[in-house]
Amino acid sequence: MFVVSGVSGNTGSVVARTLLAQEKPVTVLVRDPNKGGEWKAKGAQVAVAPLEDAGAVARALAGAEGAYLLVPPNYRSENLLAEQAVVVDALAKAVAQSGVPHVVLLSSVGAQHEQGTGPIVTVHRAERAIGPAARNFTALRASFFLENWAGNVQAVVQQGVLHNFLTPDRKIPMIATADIGRFAAACLLNPAKGRRVLDLAGPADYSPRDIANGFAEQLGKPVRLETHPLAAVEPVLTGTGMPAGMARLFHEMYEGIESGLVAAEGTGELLRGETPASAVIARLLGK
Repeated sequence: MFVVSGVSGNTGSVVARTLLAQEKPVTVLVRDPNKGGEWKAKGAQVAVAPLEDAGAVARALAGAEGAYLLVPPNYRSENLLAEQAVVVDALAKAVAQSGVPHVVLLSSVGAQHEQGTGPIVTVHRAERAIGPAARNFTALRASFFLENWAGNVQAVVQQGVLHNFLTPDRKIPMIATADIGRFAAACLLNPAKGRRVLDLAGPADYSPRDIANGFAEQLGKPVRLETHPLAAVEPVLTGTGMPAGMARLFHEMYEGIESGLVAAEGTGELLRGETPASAVIARLLGK
């Protein structure tokens, strides 16, 4: 049996569906019992276990072959790192108590650094806490999610503008969340011994201008790339209703990407997915 968290999100849902398609027994972790019905209908067992409840998570992990764990984001939090520290500590306790033989953790490029990476600091802490608690541990250090461009769709469609904070023509690794989920499922089915770090990227690297051109191609009309200075990150994000503390973390993350701090460490194996940016852009546009 495999335990999968984050099934309400992009990666966990792919992990669970992939395992179920191969007729593997799956238990999904949900906070809200109402969100378990669809997974029960797909053939999964459902465990109601908030991730900050170490005892509930440990009971769900007991007897499992492996588990896919993540620390869910909450972009409406004023103090994200403190909130997520509670979840990290609970997951580490649950892993240790349950004795689950293999844990696959959703991490991020830049997770090797303990500071200067904004919200990525959480997965640095998660690797350091959950890794030692697990008998065998795989950290999936994913690159920039292609789905991160979803917040731009309205402006792209209505105004023909893609807003951006990164260097316009510098290509960086990006990956579709579907590829992350498939890699995670493959790791659960083929567990490694000891501690392993895998760097995940898409089939090609992309620049913000590549993304703008991808939207233009799908829409059949020009899309202008509008690049804002890093000093604009916080006012722009707080203007959308994001709490100031969260906006500061994103500012730090973008600075880290621009400086090269938020990048693969280079010591892990690099795996490239199969989903191109064009496929994700089409899906974001509802095509």
